[in-house]
This record gives sequence, structure tokens and C-alpha cells, in this order.
Amino acid sequence: MQPTQEQDVTRDEGVLAVSLELASKSWKVGLDDGRRRAPAVHGVNQVTPEGRLAEAIAVIEKTKKKWGLAAGVRVVVVYEAGQEGFWIQRALTARGYETLVVDAASIPVERRARRAKTDRLDAIRLVVTLRAWLRGERDRMKVVRVPAVEAEGQRHLVRERGTLQKEVGQHRDRMRKLLRTVGCWESIEGDLKGRLERGEVTGYGGSALPAELQERLVRECARRALVEEQLAQLEKTLPEQLPEAVRQRMVQLMQLKAVGQVGAQRLALELYWRQFNNRREVGACVGLVPQPYDSGESRVDQGISKAGNRRVRALLIEMAWMWLRWQPRSELAQWFVKRTRGAGSNKRGKRIAIVAVARRLAILLWRFLKDGVLPQGVRLKPVKAKLAAA
Repeated sequence: MQPTQEQDVTRDEGVLAVSLELASKSWKVGLDDGRRRAPAVHGVNQVTPEGRLAEAIAVIEKTKKKWGLAAGVRVVVVYEAGQEGFWIQRALTARGYETLVVDAASIPVERRARRAKTDRLDAIRLVVTLRAWLRGERDRMKVVRVPAVEAEGQRHLVRERGTLQKEVGQHRDRMRKLLRTVGCWESIEGDLKGRLERGEVTGYGGSALPAELQERLVRECARRALVEEQLAQLEKTLPEQLPEAVRQRMVQLMQLKAVGQVGAQRLALELYWRQFNNRREVGACVGLVPQPYDSGESRVDQGISKAGNRRVRALLIEMAWMWLRWQPRSELAQWFVKRTRGAGSNKRGKRIAIVAVARRLAILLWRFLKDGVLPQGVRLKPVKAKLAAA
């Protein structure tokens, strides 16, 4: 009797799958050629990055000879995205190894409340997942798209700006709270350091500040001044450090009302350096897609996935509120008004709807950059000549 359906299963015995479980003190290297009962696991413990990577490569080459694999056998290496970034991928690729970086959250794990977890077990699970992925089971893990070295370096410009801006706020808040402890409600703006040194800042009832507190506040003022100076210098030179292609995308985005220079910079460097094939990829990349739980009689809305770049996700939520303000006649703003009218006009309903607006806005901006087409009702504004000619 002939089977009604034949399954074409791609055999992957001709591939050596390698996993790297990365830790600060040591790495675990998992290896599997598809012909053994269990993967082999080796540890590498060199103290320098060059030495540890060389030791991992030596383990791979030694295992190839030990298992009788051809010198030119296909080797696929995988490791989880994390604090090591992409330098391992670039170094292994330069040496001829096919290297994948995967999202750790996309790898399924056992659901037992008390499951065993060690670096060795993680290396085995990762290499087994890689073999399944190579067989065509692409839902077993999600591969991260590795940016170019230039694109990755340019991100530090906008990320440092955000860090400096946050530090300025932290210094201001700390000084204000320190003064509150002695009953001083004076403004911290202006030359606070000079006023402290002249004794013009006093506590409750005109009492003098404790000497230790005054010295601490003076040092805090100096740190705040340094951060503000660095922030001003970065904002002045940032547009000049960007390549022409990024500046063109910024100018194109800034033509839209509700999109400013900072938002355009962050979107151009953090999100729109990638090439998307469709709108679903855009929504999934920023983590603004819904995650329903529908099993049997249980139907629960789990909210959005929150995958991808959290900085872009937070920025898009802010820009969505600004879009409603400055683009009230656009289709997107009208959709929000209709969605939140009546029973959905409460605050919670609006917060839920604004997430959908942010997702649609990301897709709208992507289509504008890709095709230059905008829906009806979207208003444009002129861009400063200085930025356009930078």
C-alpha cells in the first residue's frame, strides 16, 4: 500500500551544529553532527576575548577531526543575543563560519515550575534547537538581523544623548530633594553653585545649611554642569557626524508635522536602517503587535509582545500622542477618535488605542520613507535649511 502523502524531510547530517553559551568566566561549546545520541559539550576558559574565541575555534576543528568530518563540512554556529553584542558573529564570519545570533526569548523552554538550568544544559538545548531550525522548523527560534558596523556605531550618538538627558534630570531631582530635607524650597535653576558659595541658600527659618550638605550640593552642581556641557556639545555636532543617507531620511521624516529632529534621528538610526518586506514585519520589530491567549474556553488579551527595541517602542508611543495633536485631520487621528468615542472614551481605552496608533504610525512612516506616499489629511511642514544642507 502506498502512503497517501509523502513528507520530504531535509537531512542535515552533513552539517556540524555548534552552540555557544556565553558567560563572563567561561563559555560552553555544544556540538552535534546529527549522528550521535547526545551533543558534546566543552568548556573554554581563556581570560581574553581573542584567546577564548580562538579556544572555541580549536574545539570545533578538533571535534571535526575526531568525528571524521570533512575539512570543508558546513559549520553553523549559534549564540544568544546579549551583552557580547555582535563582535563574535563578525569574527566567526570572517573565519568562514556561518554564524547566527538569536533572540533568547524566542527559544521554547520546559514549563515545569522547577526545571534544571545550567550552562551545559543551555548549550545542549541551543544546539538541539539549531538542528531543528536547520531542518526547516523555523518557529523554534528567531534569528536577529545583525546591523553593519557603521549602523551599530551611529546608534551610540542618539543613545548617549538620551543618557545625558536622563542624567541631567537625575542631578536636578537629587539637588531639589536634598534641599527639601532642610526646608528649602528655592529653585535650583540658574547659578545655584554661586548662591551656595555666597551663603544665599538657607534652610527653614533662614537657618544656614549644614557644611557637609552644602559641600555635597556644590559637587552636585559641578557634575550637572559637566553633563549639560557634554549634552550641548553632542547636540551641536550630532547632525554633522551622520552619513548623507541618514540625514536624508531625517529630513524626509521631519517634513511631517508631529515629528521633530530628535524623533527623526532616533527613528532613522534605531529602526529604519532595516529593510522591511511588509507592514507585519514593521509591527513585529517594534513589539507593538497583540499577543492573544485563546485556548479552549480561556480567552485573555495578554497585551503587546514588547519584543524588539524598547527605545523605539517608547518613542513611537510619545509620537502617537503628538500625532493626534498636530495631525488631527489625518486618517490615523480620525480612527483614534472613532475608536475612543462613547464607551471607549475612558482613560484605559485611550491608552490601549494609542498603542494601536503607534503601530500604525510606524507603518505609515515606513511607507512614507519607502514610497513617499502619505494618506489624505497628513500635513507637511518646511524643514530648517541648516539641517537639510548639513
